[in-house]
Amino acid sequence: MPQHTASRLRWPLLAAPIAGVLILAGCSGGGADDGGNSNGDGGDTAAGFSLMVAQANDQDDYWGETAAKYTEQTGVEIEVIPYPSDAYNTQVTTQLQAGNAADMMILAPGTGQPISVVNLAEAGFLEPLNETSAATIPAGTEAEYTYDGSIYAQPAALVPVGFIYNGPGGEEAGIDEYPGTYEELLEACTTARDGGKTFTVLAGGVPFNTGLFSMLVSATRVYAETPDWNEQRAAGDVTFTDSGWRDVLEDVIEMNEGGCFQDGVAGGTFDSITQGIGSQSSLTAAVPGSAASSIAAGTGLDLTVQAFPPADGGEPYTLASANYAWAVNAASEDDVKASAQEFLDWLATPEEAQAFADLSGFVSISGATADNLLPIYEPIGDLLENGDYAGLPNATWPNPKVYESLGVGVQGLLTGQKTVDQVLEEMDAAWDS
Repeated sequence: MPQHTASRLRWPLLAAPIAGVLILAGCSGGGADDGGNSNGDGGDTAAGFSLMVAQANDQDDYWGETAAKYTEQTGVEIEVIPYPSDAYNTQVTTQLQAGNAADMMILAPGTGQPISVVNLAEAGFLEPLNETSAATIPAGTEAEYTYDGSIYAQPAALVPVGFIYNGPGGEEAGIDEYPGTYEELLEACTTARDGGKTFTVLAGGVPFNTGLFSMLVSATRVYAETPDWNEQRAAGDVTFTDSGWRDVLEDVIEMNEGGCFQDGVAGGTFDSITQGIGSQSSLTAAVPGSAASSIAAGTGLDLTVQAFPPADGGEPYTLASANYAWAVNAASEDDVKASAQEFLDWLATPEEAQAFADLSGFVSISGATADNLLPIYEPIGDLLENGDYAGLPNATWPNPKVYESLGVGVQGLLTGQKTVDQVLEEMDAAWDS
């Protein structure tokens, strides 16, 4: 019987990893073989099941902790199978195609990635979910979870994406406050270099991170002024080549030439980010906001989440969306699928939605308010409360090739092997393919 295997993950220079992460070998396509487990009252629990998740570091165990909480309350065993973030997409698609994927998995809403919900639902890999799951979907994003009239995933939380920022480290380097404009950011890059640091650490060798960084820049360069840019591109009214996306890529080149990134940025990995932030040799990194919580917990650093600065005269704007969604494997046994839906029903309750947001460092899927935001989000709290943010742009791009062209293209900009025109033309070609 095929087994799931996964290696433990390390974030160098952080505190010792959390003990007890569940990494168990288990059978596929039917969950853990414990459908007849007995609870403390002598009754039978629902069928157990397996859950595969992406995990960037050992502190990043909110999926496993949530599963353990559910097991403690219900007696239902959940086998949590973590994979390194940079390998997760491949693991999900490969195992689904081979028929040995876990009973549940964490996916990306929409169509823009290989593990996007709509793509996998269309391929027949996902099980339709019930009305309780449907009720958790933020208004206006239903299409990112729907195929042929059915809902196929349940959003986990609202995930702000920004620059995690080490303010005290910046002060040590001579930066009194986070830059309010892009022009001030370029000045801060010089100041940081003079102080023995770099302003930003980028995993330049990982298309996922170069793409994420570029989308963060696009918040003020594209979506602040044109929130419906993706819809306009779908209608053929705009292109990447003749829009604010050109400013995004030109900013990447200018930041690289201005010494904003760490030395050797083109070969940077996720370890570069954790080492750079953890050692305080770099002050910022473009990552999901929850990373600020996990890195702060591991290092004791006072980190916050900041928006990428607008160009002079522009308005602050950032990214936040339901980047992660729970989904159920259509190939699992019926009793396992029913048990997985019960777990999702539990997660959909207001108290558990907020508990997951607090544990993960995200924002409750019900929305951001002054009362439910974690302190790390204070700098962007007004943006989140007022709705001054866009969802991740690639969620509604028509296929994964567009995002791949962006991430790989930015790598080429960092090495000098591509021009801005080439990258934009490749993105347009990928959109139209």
